[in-house]
Amino acid sequence: MRQLTYVEPGLVRWEDAAAPVLNDEHAVLARPLAVARCDLDLAMAAFGLFPGPYPVGHEAVAEIVATGDVVSRWRAGDRVLIPFQVSCGQCPACQGGRFAACHRYRARAGAAFGFGPSGGGHGGAVADVLLVPAADHLLVAAPANLSPAAACTLPDNVVDAYRCVAPGLAAMPGADVLVVGGAAASIGLYTVAIARALKAGRVRYADTDTERCAAAERLGAEVTKHEGDWPVRFDRAPITVDNTGDADGLSCTLRSTDDYGTCTSVAIQFATATPVPLLAMYTKGITFHVSRADSRRFLPEVTQLAAAGGLFDPAVVPTTVVPWEQADRAWLEPAIKLVVDRAAAP
Repeated sequence: MRQLTYVEPGLVRWEDAAAPVLNDEHAVLARPLAVARCDLDLAMAAFGLFPGPYPVGHEAVAEIVATGDVVSRWRAGDRVLIPFQVSCGQCPACQGGRFAACHRYRARAGAAFGFGPSGGGHGGAVADVLLVPAADHLLVAAPANLSPAAACTLPDNVVDAYRCVAPGLAAMPGADVLVVGGAAASIGLYTVAIARALKAGRVRYADTDTERCAAAERLGAEVTKHEGDWPVRFDRAPITVDNTGDADGLSCTLRSTDDYGTCTSVAIQFATATPVPLLAMYTKGITFHVSRADSRRFLPEVTQLAAAGGLFDPAVVPTTVVPWEQADRAWLEPAIKLVVDRAAAP
């Protein structure tokens, strides 16, 4: 089969590889129909965050082509969303709903598709066939009313945006939301769209990039085009999202969080020591949440929201859709959201 392979920083290419073998009775073989480039994928391919070579891609909608002997929920021809983190559904962590901490599937970067050996050696989604373990637990039915190009964005970046605001808005209906920064380009904009769909109060967006600011404004946010150093804080909101990837930006977002509010960070802090304003957080009772998205945990809720019609459409975020055959040329090109789609016209 063919797969899109990260070779070295700045180089991805189509390569021939052995097709996966269905030797696990709990697994399925799936043919990816459309794959979205995660915000992290671009940095992984451009800068070599993980050692290669390895097949890329972990946001996918696919069609099942074969099932293991004991798989009961799925059959050939079903269209499914593939949570990007691999989990078994049976271990204590999975039984507690902590799927991203699965005890059976572990890896240095967390067990995941499209991360190579650092993700446990699972395949990448930009390929002819993908082996998916624990299929009855892991897979989620793709919404019938979403195109593959829209549906494939749900398993990671949309899930990440959802977990930033949905729990807070469930606890505080109608609360204001503030999103600061655009380091993860699509996640911040998906957050705006989901906050609006979930009937947040004021939704504000502060960023340095003109294109992202314009997109956020079209999505209904009150936009601040920021320049220079991050301020000490913006006007406070009960729910804030740090998407700056910068220590000063993180501090600004935390200080912009209202009393007993929650700040979630989606931007990776690569520094070994990142200062945070603990005294201010202590005084105001602020909760700070930092982690990767938990794909399997939130994907059913995200899918239901997207399938409801009229509430949230992932296609409202600027998306560049290219034909499957052009994935090697497009993977390193700038785009707020990139999708490679088998059905896209050349």
